[in-house]
Amino acid sequence: MKDEHKEHMHHEMHDMAEMDHHDGHDMMNHGGYMMHMGNMGKKLKVSIALMVPLLAISSIAGFQLISFQGDSIVRLILGSIIFFYGGTPFFSGARGEFQSRKPAMMMLITMGIVVAYAYSVYATVLLWTGGEAMDFWFELSTLIVIMLAGHIIEMRAVSRAGDALKELASLIPKKAHLKDGKDVTISELQVDDILLVKENERIPADGIVTSETTHLSIDESMITGESRLVAKEAGDTVYGGSLNQNLPFEMKVTSLGKDSLLAQIAQLVEKAQKQKSASENLADRVAGWLFWAALSVGLASFIIWTMTSSLSFALMTAVSVFVIACPHALGLAVPLVVARLTNLSAKNGLLIQNRTSLESISKIKYALMDKTGTLTDGKFSVRQVVDLAKDDKVDLLQVMAALESGSTHPIALSIVNAVDDLKLEAENLENIPGVGLKGTVQGKNYSIVSYAYLKENDITIDEAEVQKVFDQGLTVSFLVSDKTLYGFVALGDSPKEDAKFFIEELKKRDITPVMLTGDNEATAAKIAKNLGIAEYRAELKPEDKANIVQDYQEKGGVLFIGDGVNDSPALATSDLGIAIGGGTSVAINTADVVLVNSHPSDVLALIEIAKRSNRKMKQNLWFGAGYNIIAIPVAAGILYPTFGISIDPLAAAVLMSISTVVVSINAMGLKYERPQEK
Repeated sequence: MKDEHKEHMHHEMHDMAEMDHHDGHDMMNHGGYMMHMGNMGKKLKVSIALMVPLLAISSIAGFQLISFQGDSIVRLILGSIIFFYGGTPFFSGARGEFQSRKPAMMMLITMGIVVAYAYSVYATVLLWTGGEAMDFWFELSTLIVIMLAGHIIEMRAVSRAGDALKELASLIPKKAHLKDGKDVTISELQVDDILLVKENERIPADGIVTSETTHLSIDESMITGESRLVAKEAGDTVYGGSLNQNLPFEMKVTSLGKDSLLAQIAQLVEKAQKQKSASENLADRVAGWLFWAALSVGLASFIIWTMTSSLSFALMTAVSVFVIACPHALGLAVPLVVARLTNLSAKNGLLIQNRTSLESISKIKYALMDKTGTLTDGKFSVRQVVDLAKDDKVDLLQVMAALESGSTHPIALSIVNAVDDLKLEAENLENIPGVGLKGTVQGKNYSIVSYAYLKENDITIDEAEVQKVFDQGLTVSFLVSDKTLYGFVALGDSPKEDAKFFIEELKKRDITPVMLTGDNEATAAKIAKNLGIAEYRAELKPEDKANIVQDYQEKGGVLFIGDGVNDSPALATSDLGIAIGGGTSVAINTADVVLVNSHPSDVLALIEIAKRSNRKMKQNLWFGAGYNIIAIPVAAGILYPTFGISIDPLAAAVLMSISTVVVSINAMGLKYERPQEK
């Protein structure tokens, strides 16, 4: 991605290091809490240490290992320590949910352990005063231990899902070698510094190769996902974090901090993970409903069993319902998959800016795409210069180069590069949307226009001469002054090496490729035929592309791939807009996804990983919902009268934790292999 296209970045590079702390923030906040894994681990260890002696002095199934006078008071003390110390994460989470008025899993857990604690205190008082009662101290302690362990497992899964950001942050070396031999820290680097990058060292910043060499091999796989080494020579761009594989070379720093490619990747990954899709909003709503359902069922079961059985059994069922209904699986169903999706995508050169648009991937029926720079290399070369005016005072190529000298369009750059020494200057330059541009050179007004413009304005042209060029599949720019055609320049561009493979694979997926271009009909037809594209539109203006996208949307979902300013309306209009990484900043900012490698075949990878992630989300949502539909009634004791089956709070905690683990494992199973061209 070009350095000048990164102004939209908002984070300094050092912010990436801080992501270790923030990884998974949104996932862990879905219940209104954020837990530090080290602190949770300490609470778990202390709780287990206190639970062991509690086990020894508790009555389980009528058997008590150690019994002595006052053992109930010891159980009260040990259980209270575990409750107030080990339970604080849940209390904090419940407070956050209450304050945000979004009751969910933390309030359910808190209600369960508070009820168990209150009853156990009541039972201990009865025992101490000579009455009879069964306390829940051991059950309460075990419940807290299991819940803590489950949350630690969950946080580790979330942490693993965020590993890609940590890996990106670790790619930048801590020091750089200045050309004069001095080593400096990355924070001391400045734009335009000349650096020496040694063999097998990571490049410390984005920049341009200044060494006169043609044999550099750079490994950019961690940034672009492309496994092949990339050949570099003088003038080529290199990116911070990539690996120099063979020769030492010198480079000039062009981008630091917020402007670097790695910072952009980190920004987009973080942004994508914070967005909420329709699936996540549904999961949040269901989790909210589940709280009230569990509260209602828990209270109802308590009342019913109090009237038909013992108070202790009624309390057990109520606590079991509260615990087993914790919507942990639902809360993690989508966020864990999202973390996997965004990180895998970033690793493979797919930068997702608008994650919610990926949910439409299964509905895509048409792939509309720009020609120049998307299907072709966009590296034009002047093949032919035809001077029709035969005016010795007008150097056709010099005039056209002067007019195009301020443009970044590939055709303009090719015309300028075709002139060894630009001797003229243009004034009063003005774009003609969808046509070309106009300006003044040596006091005379000129316009560089398209073939369609000539036809529309009845400008005389040698049709046979121009058709010969069109038949070769060349792109033609015409120079006009006062409705007189002075001549034209014919330029050639080649299809990207993976373009034909990309088109074939789209067809296999029942996605119809459609090429859109402002180029002439003959050139468009030749390129389309070579690539196997049956549908194409030529001689288009920028607004035409957006209108065509809308036309196709009436027949099915549309993705659009482009790279230029004139593609921005179409990118914004489409169901899924994909920008080529080497394109303009306007196109990149408008797109939903950016292809770092600028390979159209990477769209195939995007389609596959998006479809797989959508499947994982649905699987997790169905599992989370199905688990609760079955588990809550069973925990409430619906099977007890007929089959004698009930679920105590310990079993409920285990089942709840298992459901979370199942969802986590399923999410981490999201994998992706880059499609290979045959």
